[in-house]
Amino acid sequence: MLSPERFELAAAAERMRVDRNGSVVSLLVVEPSATKNSPKDILDLERMLASRLRLTDTAGWLRDGRLGLLLPDTPESGAWKVATDLCEWYAAGADRPNCDVIVYPDRDSGDLGKPDEDGPDSLVGVGRPGGESPCQQGVSLFDGFFLRPTPLWKRSIDVAGAATGLLLASPLIALGVVAVKLTTTGPAFFVQEREGFGGKRFRMYKLRTMRPDAEELKASLRAVSEQDGPAFKIANDPRVTPVGRLLRKTSIDELPQLWNVLCGDMSLVGPRPLPVDESRACKGWQRRRLHVMPGLTCTWQIYGRNLVPFDDWVRMDLDYAERRSPLLDLVLVAKTGPSVLMQKGR
Repeated sequence: MLSPERFELAAAAERMRVDRNGSVVSLLVVEPSATKNSPKDILDLERMLASRLRLTDTAGWLRDGRLGLLLPDTPESGAWKVATDLCEWYAAGADRPNCDVIVYPDRDSGDLGKPDEDGPDSLVGVGRPGGESPCQQGVSLFDGFFLRPTPLWKRSIDVAGAATGLLLASPLIALGVVAVKLTTTGPAFFVQEREGFGGKRFRMYKLRTMRPDAEELKASLRAVSEQDGPAFKIANDPRVTPVGRLLRKTSIDELPQLWNVLCGDMSLVGPRPLPVDESRACKGWQRRRLHVMPGLTCTWQIYGRNLVPFDDWVRMDLDYAERRSPLLDLVLVAKTGPSVLMQKGR
């Protein structure tokens, strides 16, 4: 039985295999019953599984103490057959474990905890650790099982950095507000719903740099977007106002997002959050960028911007997610200033 850490690595590897070859993997989650969870009972369960599972299957523990079984190339009905065989090993009644099946890629985000016609309703354990279900958060049910909270060191840096940044940047934000209000009609701030950690939606704040009707004009400009993939970018966007152009060049328009960082919706360092429609249009492997908290800056902002294809942009985000550390965050923050001054990638 793999440890939770090694089991998560195995699940990540299996997910990558599925993304490459278009197959399927099922995750069978088993929660031993309250009457059959002694060390001897768990050892008997492990021995039974060792005799039942294929060489290609992987068994291990989840962080919440439940047992996970990775079943490659196995549809949902096949996984429920394994669950049925497992439960029939016990006497009928309270001794039987609770089972749940999750399939990657998702058949339907509305199928949380519901077996198909071949699935035994009496074996379904639909409870999820942490309250809100992964499907409600917006990531796949499979990925949702392996989301990890933001590390304490990262949240501590975010709170200290955002509070200090807001204190120092408040005069610039105030000047930006005055400049926007004096030169255009409409609100000084632009508020847009974006997808963040685990697909959770939040309202992101910026100083408004475009015409008030910019969102209505976006669809008509999609054909001339210079960024491939679902992201939308135009170097000389006709919707940007003269003052907005200056705010963008200096990145002053992004400073209100320090409030998002302080509130816990964003981090100082992390993948840039995309608007909901663009994020939802991403491929399955690209949406793994949602496995970490979105941020003000990341590798793409420093080395890529709109100079790289969208796939490479996402690969930079995923590379950061794998390597994030206090030192890496500090390095990326330190390099953001020179990148803005040199207008790198703009």
